[in-house]
Amino acid sequence: MTMLITDPRLEERLKVEREARGADRYDEVWEGIYMMVPMPNDEHQQIVTRIAVILQEVVGWPGGGEVRAGVNLSDRETDWERNYRVPDVAVFLPDGDAENCDTHWRGGADLLVEITSPGDRTREKISFYSRIGVKELLLLDREPWTLELYRPQEGQLQKVGRSSPDAADVLGSAMVPLSFQLIPGDRRPQIEVIHTDSGRRWLV
Repeated sequence: MTMLITDPRLEERLKVEREARGADRYDEVWEGIYMMVPMPNDEHQQIVTRIAVILQEVVGWPGGGEVRAGVNLSDRETDWERNYRVPDVAVFLPDGDAENCDTHWRGGADLLVEITSPGDRTREKISFYSRIGVKELLLLDREPWTLELYRPQEGQLQKVGRSSPDAADVLGSAMVPLSFQLIPGDRRPQIEVIHTDSGRRWLV
């Protein structure tokens, strides 16, 4: 269900209340339209945390780049609050194009991870990510479970690989030394992450 609020006083009150409760952490602004996003469920947060920890261990701690579990990502340096998205996980490499503006990052991240939730608009963010020059996008869908890898082709992020529990194809990242695939699990499918340099393996 979508709600349109045309009362500016009510709009401001809701924004203040969400900020006070910390419920605005995942809110975004799409071309001046404020998008109130609910807190994701526990499974979503668990997956985000584990992937971010792996990326921090492989990329962040060795000094190979910056890893963020949630970050304001915009197409502009100033007035950025009018247009930004909040990916689940972002990786910025030292020689990448993105710029740290303190309040937000501007431009194309080197790797983004997005996890869909029922009724969200995650896939609608792909055009924005394409426009700002994101180098790679890993998208996890949980209904049904699929893992997709996107890279730029002719100026647009296009799907270059797909993994599912029934077809556990390996998706190798071109930006970080990791590969990803979905494999069957006891309670739910799991993401198998392998460090391509050492062979170290994690299950998310």
